Amino acid sequence: MDAMSHRDDPHADLREEVAKLCARFPGEYWRKLDEVRGYPTEFVNALTEAGYLAALIPEEYGGAGLGLSAAAAILEEVQRQGCNGAACHAQMYIMGTILRHGSDAQKAEYLPKIASGELRLQAFGVTEPTSGTDTTALRTTARREGDKYIVNGQKIWTSRAEHSDLMLLLARTTPREQVQKKTEGLSTFIVDMRTVLNKGLTIRPIRTMMNHNSCEVFFDNMEVPAENLVGEEGRGFRYILDGMNAERLLIASECIGDAKWFIEKAVGYAKERVLFNRPIGQNQGVQFPIAKAYAQMRAAEAIVHKGLEKFERGERPGEEANMGKMLAAEASWAAGEACVNTHGGFGFAEEYDIERKFRETRLYQVAPISTNLILSYLGEHVLGMPRSY
Repeated sequence: MDAMSHRDDPHADLREEVAKLCARFPGEYWRKLDEVRGYPTEFVNALTEAGYLAALIPEEYGGAGLGLSAAAAILEEVQRQGCNGAACHAQMYIMGTILRHGSDAQKAEYLPKIASGELRLQAFGVTEPTSGTDTTALRTTARREGDKYIVNGQKIWTSRAEHSDLMLLLARTTPREQVQKKTEGLSTFIVDMRTVLNKGLTIRPIRTMMNHNSCEVFFDNMEVPAENLVGEEGRGFRYILDGMNAERLLIASECIGDAKWFIEKAVGYAKERVLFNRPIGQNQGVQFPIAKAYAQMRAAEAIVHKGLEKFERGERPGEEANMGKMLAAEASWAAGEACVNTHGGFGFAEEYDIERKFRETRLYQVAPISTNLILSYLGEHVLGMPRSY
């Protein structure tokens, strides 16, 4: 058993099967997509057909009915094998909002189709250009008119919007000045983008440092049936918050997978690359940064596993989810730095895939939540200091 696998891992068999699937999508597949900024349709379809993207959907709706730790194991392994789960990971945590707060009719309508792959729920419309992480300051509005809502506004960084059928949208249904708390008056909607594309919905891709398929979306009197409101009007912010811990734990697991990929690459190269008649891994200047990144990864992994356990017991793992996401993102970046430095010039060559993974993993110190907000959460809610914003 290798140094980075747990002897008592309950998901060892699951990881093994995911690794087999990923082997069908080697580095060359991802490099070609990078060249044309393409979406990994074949990879997402393979994950869907294998049932991995329906891991959290209950069996009664056609899913696997597994816990969050299984979903984390799937996404971690995807990253560890050199693939990229960002093309589809949102489905794992977005659908929890429908599962927890949707009506019986919504669950019966959407969950089986999401589980089978007939529908993709990959787009999450929350962030806006002017409000950023200050979600309660969002300006997109949804006004009730008879049996529908009229939506106006814009979202940014709505990843996968071009490659999703459904979007989970957060919009203000009661003006901010008319509510007692700024977190009130926000509502969550299921938007069937197939019915409104170019009929009130405009999608504009954004080119970024990595092939992330992110977009701006614009709403111009877009109509959404009233039956697509999730839960109660005005309570959408807390519905979204419910899924945030799951999102952070899953993203952290991806970062741990990235860190393992970088460390394995670096160790392998350090042992085989000979300069001055000795393997470079014998030199402490090469060996120690890799060892330190490994220690960082292990520490983050322990906190993430504790968070997953709390989540599955029905407890709120806010502390572990936030710390785990921050520490895992830092560990994957440290591992990436060590990997690039170990490979020297070859670390920048596309054929090694290191530069691609390096760009991809850098995102997670910024998204889906910035490190500063994680530190604010820990300062206020864990350590009891005054609110900083």
